Formats: sequence, structure tokens, C-alpha cells
Amino acid sequence: MGMVDTAALLAAYDEQMRMPAGPVPAGVIYEYDGPVLRIVGEHMGRIRAPRDVGAVGADLDRLIVRQRDYFRDRGQGVEWKVRAHDLPAELPERLVAAGFTAEAPSTVLLGFAAEVAAEPVLPGGVVLRRVSAAEDLRRIADHETEVWGFDCSWVESDLAGRVTGDPDQITILVAEAGGRIVCAGWTLYHPGTDHVAFLGGTTVPDWRGRGLYRALVNARAREAAARGFRLLHVDASPDSAPILRRYGFREITTSRHYQWTPPAR
Repeated sequence: MGMVDTAALLAAYDEQMRMPAGPVPAGVIYEYDGPVLRIVGEHMGRIRAPRDVGAVGADLDRLIVRQRDYFRDRGQGVEWKVRAHDLPAELPERLVAAGFTAEAPSTVLLGFAAEVAAEPVLPGGVVLRRVSAAEDLRRIADHETEVWGFDCSWVESDLAGRVTGDPDQITILVAEAGGRIVCAGWTLYHPGTDHVAFLGGTTVPDWRGRGLYRALVNARAREAAARGFRLLHVDASPDSAPILRRYGFREITTSRHYQWTPPAR
């Protein structure tokens, strides 16, 4: 492929990937407060916003505090996702002033489904399986907790809510060896857009370097292309970003979650 217009990719991302598309997961409510979208009913609150929230100074402070206090009154934490090119430029410092903590940044990468799609190549003894049953979703949550070293039990209810909301808008894959999940990843489809989102892609330490991550990327890209989606979106960790760049993904920006946690009672 020739030169890629990353500015055009970023513009498409801003237009299509800022707000959730498709069916609302079971048990979740979307509420707008001015320019921002509150996502309510998950294990913690989430805030999504356009590139420019259109508020500055005291108006921006009031907008932030309303979101924080809304979830405080529910006894929950909340995260606000900010991209590096978002406006106003003072948004991150205003979030921190309101008690939010900046998490480690992720690299926002886009890949072309037609370039990445391929028959997955698996090591001997490994089976790739599409899942949606409750027991498999619980096992995935346990797998995520094992890999990341902190509690990811919420992944079970998150995946279950999406499967219940519309099973056609999510693909969940696991790679298993001897009945053990050694790698897992899922795709969220954004109907009416060019994009799908890749999440998960976590491999247990003793199976890294054997091509499992790539196999799941190839398999998910192949299905995305077959469904007519053109672009693959990943908020990539420092571990995943170099791998995805080798597969042809392009960096368009960075993203960062600002998280507020209610004080212990």
C-alpha cells in the first residue's frame, strides 16, 4: 500500500469512534449531560466526549464536577477518556484539579482489515474457539485477572451484557491449550461506521512469543473484513503497540483515562 493519510484516519476516528455505536449492552444506560455521554451501569462510570467539549474555565470545572458527583452519589468511581489532541487543552489539568488521577497512556492505532486479515496460524496443541456461554465468559475474566495481576472479574459481566444486548455485535475468541485459556480477545463492531474495536488480546506469560496474539488479530481482522468493516481500532498498551505496528497498524494519537475513585468509607 502507498502513503497513508493519517490525518484522514484521525478525522474518521474522531467522527465515528468517540461515542459508542450499536446496541446498548444489557443493564447499561447512556445519558447525555450537555456535550458528554455518561455510561451508567457498568462496574464503574465512564465519560465519553467529542474532541472539543466546548467548555472552558469555570464552565468546564462545573461539567467535570457534575460527572464526578453523579457517580460519587452512586458509590462508584468514574473514568474520563481523553485523547492527546482533545480540546480544550486545559481539560487534563482541570480533571486532576477535580481529583481525577491520570492512568498510563495508550497508543491509538488503526489498521486496515484487508491488510491484516489472514488465516490464523496456531502452535501445535492450541485450538481457537468462538465463545459466548456464561462459563466461558467467567473463565475469560479469570484469565484476564491472571495476566494483569489485578481483579478483572468485571470483564465477565461486561461481556455478558454485550452478548445479551446483541450477540451479532461482538465476537469473543479464546485460544486454548489442554483446556486452559492461554490467549483471549474480542471484537466490538460499530454498525454504520468503518470501524471495529479490538479488545483483550491477552496472553499468559508462558505462552508468549508463539504467535497467539497475532493469530487472534488475524482471525478477528478476517471476520471484520468479511462483514465489510475497513478499519481496526486498538487502544494499545506499551507491550502491544510495537507488535501491532509490525502488522501494519498506524499510530494516530494517544489516549489516557483519568480516573476518580470514591473515598473509602
